[in-house]
Amino acid sequence: MNYESENTEFKLKMSDDIYKEVIAFANTNGGTVYIGVDDDGNIVGIDNIDDTYTRITNGIRDAIWPDATMFIKYALQGNRVICIEVGEGSAKPYYLKSKGIKPSGVFIRQGASSAQASFEQIRQMIKNTDGDVFEAMRSMEQGLTFSSASKAFAKYKVEFTEDKYVALGLCSIYDDLYTNLAWILSDQCQHTTKLAVFADEENTVFKDSREFGGSVFEQLENAYSYLMLCNRTVSVFQGLERIEKQDYPEAALREALLNAIVHRDYSFSGSIIININDSCIEFISLGGLLPGLSKEDIQSGISQPRNRSLAEIFHRIKLIESYGTGIRRIFNLYRENSRQPKIEVTPNTFKLILPNMNFEAAADKEDFSKSNHIYVTPQMKTVLDYLLEYGEIGEEGLQELLNVKRTRAYLVARQMCEAGLIVTIGRGASKKYKLK
Repeated sequence: MNYESENTEFKLKMSDDIYKEVIAFANTNGGTVYIGVDDDGNIVGIDNIDDTYTRITNGIRDAIWPDATMFIKYALQGNRVICIEVGEGSAKPYYLKSKGIKPSGVFIRQGASSAQASFEQIRQMIKNTDGDVFEAMRSMEQGLTFSSASKAFAKYKVEFTEDKYVALGLCSIYDDLYTNLAWILSDQCQHTTKLAVFADEENTVFKDSREFGGSVFEQLENAYSYLMLCNRTVSVFQGLERIEKQDYPEAALREALLNAIVHRDYSFSGSIIININDSCIEFISLGGLLPGLSKEDIQSGISQPRNRSLAEIFHRIKLIESYGTGIRRIFNLYRENSRQPKIEVTPNTFKLILPNMNFEAAADKEDFSKSNHIYVTPQMKTVLDYLLEYGEIGEEGLQELLNVKRTRAYLVARQMCEAGLIVTIGRGASKKYKLK
């Protein structure tokens, strides 16, 4: 015993540095810490060995997390040296409880010394211990709050209390630490949902954008509200019957957004991307299809959830019905449309494209004036509603109704006359407009 090595460490006396050495051995291949020995391997001894022994055992129990005591044995050499024999732990990474799972609290053995672990080394230890399922791994962020999640659970009348966290998958079975699933649901979630509106079908002329962060529940609410603002309603007249039709079925937008949030690969740091233009909306989430699945399988309703616990939570609060039904429901909503939704997959992305139903209807007609469908603006709709109730309106009344000046009122009336929606009766001050 005359030199330090990968599995041997000398300490002259008791100090907090001992916890760092124990952690390093537990996170690597095990080793022994000798207290009462100088750096050259000379036995110096400990003056008050009983008190030191008690401080060491209590300190290791209280300062290191997860509990590593089952891998530690203590021995005395000649009543002068305390030997701490540390075995390799099975719940890595072990860390200083006061520091948490980050480099300042996690140590590994490198040669004859102990060093802080890098973020990548910590992630690898978590992966090796918890398995390769991202949502089940212990989160490197532990200062989590759940304001949005609590509201979501309360809204759907499902209990959300700390005693349910382990069953829901929010806490690790090793040490009650928060998992990545808890991080995803928490107010501190770093993943975001980005929406962009473009003026052209090639998505090159930018008009507007939003980025929503926080809990995935908050992102879901905010992104859906924005999508509904972009979901215009078009009034279509067939004879005297007015038919109002939204660009996108609300249920299709909801299912597409839920699919992107529930099934994306959260081990990637990028955002969910939603591109909106006049012809379609693209939902792009990170993570391609799981092995063994094809686009045809997804359309048929076959599903293998990437984030099983997250999907279970969304199912529990009734945001999704069951695996695989969302995509099938979207295609069913478009069964009468000339163009169908499309799925495009790369090794690391999943894209779902929803066509604009009203855009497709317009694209099928080269000349609106020759078709049986007349596309009505909001101002035209206001005029038609008035005429349906009161029968006629004069020029001054039209300006007042639309809250516009004379020129604008004249243009609206002329467009409606040319479209065959209304007719002009009389001239000059006595001119009136009536339904055709």
